[in-house]
Amino acid sequence: MRYEPGNRFFDEMFTPDGAVRPHYQGVQGYIDRQGVAEFQRRHRLLDLAFRNQGITFTVYGDAQGTERTFPFDPVPRIIPASEWAHLEAGLTQRVRALNAFLRDIYCDAQILGDGVIPAELVYTSAHFRREVHGLKVPQGLYTHIVGTDLIRDEKGEYLVLEDNLRSPSGVSYLLANRQAMTRIYPGMFEGQGVRPVGHYATALLALLQSVSPRENGTVVVLTPGMYNSAYFEHAYLAQQMGVELVEGRDLFVDGGRVWMRTTGGRQQVDVVYRRIDDDFLDPLTFRPDSALGVAGLVEVYRQGRVAIANAIGTGVADDKAVYAYVPDMIRYYLNEAPILNNVPTYLGWNADHLEHMLAHAGELVFKAVGEAGGYGMLLGPYATREEVETYLVKVRANPREFIAQPVVGLSRHPTFYPDTGLFEPAHVDLRPYILCGQEVTIVPGGLTRVALRRGSLVVNSSQGGGSKDTWVLDHDGPATPRGMSQLWHGDSQGQSQSQSQSQYQGGLGSAPGGQSQSQTQTGGGAQNQSQSQRYSQVGEDARGWGTPPEDTPTPEDAPGQHSFQQELEKDELGHAELDQRPHEGEDR
Repeated sequence: MRYEPGNRFFDEMFTPDGAVRPHYQGVQGYIDRQGVAEFQRRHRLLDLAFRNQGITFTVYGDAQGTERTFPFDPVPRIIPASEWAHLEAGLTQRVRALNAFLRDIYCDAQILGDGVIPAELVYTSAHFRREVHGLKVPQGLYTHIVGTDLIRDEKGEYLVLEDNLRSPSGVSYLLANRQAMTRIYPGMFEGQGVRPVGHYATALLALLQSVSPRENGTVVVLTPGMYNSAYFEHAYLAQQMGVELVEGRDLFVDGGRVWMRTTGGRQQVDVVYRRIDDDFLDPLTFRPDSALGVAGLVEVYRQGRVAIANAIGTGVADDKAVYAYVPDMIRYYLNEAPILNNVPTYLGWNADHLEHMLAHAGELVFKAVGEAGGYGMLLGPYATREEVETYLVKVRANPREFIAQPVVGLSRHPTFYPDTGLFEPAHVDLRPYILCGQEVTIVPGGLTRVALRRGSLVVNSSQGGGSKDTWVLDHDGPATPRGMSQLWHGDSQGQSQSQSQSQYQGGLGSAPGGQSQSQTQTGGGAQNQSQSQRYSQVGEDARGWGTPPEDTPTPEDAPGQHSFQQELEKDELGHAELDQRPHEGEDR
């Protein structure tokens, strides 16, 4: 593997003197054994797999066309056990503080009264919802699903770039990446001790059911519809959980309860996993012109007869200006020192900060507090003087809506570029997915996004980025050879095959939790195949894709047969005017 890590940025795989880090030695050996030609051939198979499954994303306003296959790089990002333990502790601490903050500001607002966070900053946020002030949410949980973006600076320290609390998406990439890798590069996993990620849908369903006002309540996924940028993910998660995917027109309120229209009559709904922004949830409470929500939903929510995840009003903690105060929240609510630090942040609403921002605009990264997906940014060092001056006009006109941060040299990772057939360094970040219930569950890994445009620091797919499979190991490396059972479960003690299958049977064709699914969701019930049938099908599929028979993965890690020919990703915040449809509050 020919690769020049350089010494300006922290390299995830190599030390500054060019040595391979211990937890990457197994992967390097595999790549060397494969050779560039074979590695490139399998890379083409990955592209084909993603295209056949409809794993695409959309970029608005692009003359080359909006829908594209989601770029994926097959060199995995690997996190050793001790490093992951540090991240788990820091993320758990952070989501607990954020949840306490939201519970506080929608009730007594003690943190504002004590002057820890300026009240003006909270109450002027576009996502603060006065309509739900004083509302008691189930179990006091606001942030059920969180996607926190982490970066690594030049010294290798993990920093929190931002929190995504409204409806963070992208977890379908995480699962699809692992499925594709175990099919195309199964030998890469051998003996590595990679922890599994396929239990996410099971854990998500358990969390949603735990907040139901009724025992064994009905859960639905509420989507804006098939034309929304993230519809693939909405359908994917609903199918994986074995629950119904619904649009606003499929639900109605009657008798103080939410009902779902079905072919067998109406059915009461207890939990709504919404992938629609607050503004469009209920035309009687928020935007009256919304045709995407459910009239009367908020009133049933106030009465405690339906749970909504994430809770209405969580967007105030998504505000990039409020983000700057999360370390203060941790100290205030938990009486602990922050484990993970923020990126230093200047706030436009602060007069002293604004003066510094204007004077050093050419050295800073500017962000609009309500934008996402790489939009609304100014990279001062890479912008022309005219671009800087044009941007600063907006900052001076509305300083509350902008923050600025110093340029952080994101860590780099070896990335395969098909146009040259070489492994080159590319900047990466990491988005772990956190499920916050009575206990906090974090999927081991997350979505590693990679800036595929050479030299770019912007990892968003809407700005030319892609993704990598993210491995969390059960050791710190180097890997030791182990048996196949341990290989596929990532557990040194081994786990039962039946447990793994109950968590994740065959990817897109599975139904975690053993719940039934409608034919329209599963494409015919692939989950009913026997184990031997599925194993045979997996081997046949693998050989058809060009994977050598001896590399055939075990059945529980193989993807299913169903494909969703839908769009998967584009910026889902603040760009509704481009296609006249609202998008999820999510940064890509």
